[in-house]
Amino acid sequence: MAKTARIEVMDQNLAEALRNFLKAVLNREEISAVLAPRRLPMKNRVMPALITDLQQLDQADPLSPAFAVNSARLLSRLTRKPSGGQVAAVLRPCEIRAFVELVKLKQGRTDDVVIIGLDCLGAYPNRDFFRWATEPPEAATQKFSRAVLTGSGAAMDGVDLSPACKACESPTAEGADIAIGLFGVDTAKEIWVQARTAKGESLLGKLGFAEAPEPASRPKALEKLIAERIAYRDEMFQRTHAATETLEKLSTYLADCINCYNCRVACPVCYCRECVFVTDVFDHEPSQYLRWAEHRGAVKLPTDTLFYHLTRLAHMSTACVGCGQCSNACPNDLSLMELFRSVAHRTQAAFGYLAGRRIDEKPPLFEFRENEFPEVVGIGRPSAG
Repeated sequence: MAKTARIEVMDQNLAEALRNFLKAVLNREEISAVLAPRRLPMKNRVMPALITDLQQLDQADPLSPAFAVNSARLLSRLTRKPSGGQVAAVLRPCEIRAFVELVKLKQGRTDDVVIIGLDCLGAYPNRDFFRWATEPPEAATQKFSRAVLTGSGAAMDGVDLSPACKACESPTAEGADIAIGLFGVDTAKEIWVQARTAKGESLLGKLGFAEAPEPASRPKALEKLIAERIAYRDEMFQRTHAATETLEKLSTYLADCINCYNCRVACPVCYCRECVFVTDVFDHEPSQYLRWAEHRGAVKLPTDTLFYHLTRLAHMSTACVGCGQCSNACPNDLSLMELFRSVAHRTQAAFGYLAGRRIDEKPPLFEFRENEFPEVVGIGRPSAG
């Protein structure tokens, strides 16, 4: 049975209890740094930070509804080669799944990292978070986390969770070395912690927290939450399919794209060092634009927007974890997450694959299976004549 423990919450200050836990982790000799969301000293914002000073952890804010960047890509940079130290990385569930995919793609390593995952309370879209975060950061995070964990909901002050979070059916930290449980836990008094790997069990055992069973109310709370998320997700899939089911509709759906490629840059699992869309292949000659315009009478500029998104869909649908950073980064507010998740869900289901589920599960296009899609390749069909 996996090792479990209880972290006491003093004065109903959940965020402070989490910070004290992270300080205990960083205080271990084998841990060189903690990667965690941290309030910026110069601005009322929360961004990932690599922290080596215990005092700097006073500004750690892992419960904030800020999600400016998926930290999986940052962690891949920190781990792709030996760094000489071990990092404890505090990640959301979608960040863990994205990092697992990057490890499979040889873009990161698990040797020098301990992943600490939290039940995800969700996040606001960037623009909404910037508008909402006018209170002192500590008070804003406390207001948000209490509302979510007491069942009042995340919608407040005219903002709500991003569609990616409302459609996420994986709110718990599967794949973490140490998972921190919040849903179905009396977080005014305690936090529930579970070690899920030998690495996590070794570290948790050294921290000296009292052992504790899983709260009896937790499974039911998670079941209810996941059912709500799946219902929202399925409705989103239906709505997106209706809006994109023909090439004409898809062209309309993506008409506002300006080829900024922010979605590619923000995507944690889009890992190509050189994207074909920023090479000479799509650096068309001026005369080419004129020929297109003469042939059609008019040509939309910039060109290749539909081709760009179709290429990304073909490239990324087996690896998409639904984090929503593509939509977050879009300057024209295209509903990119909805499109990518809808396609990815069907693609991954066809292969019996879930991106980031297990590190030992090979991506669909990495291996040949003779008995896969016989209705397509014709294996087993009687020969003609």
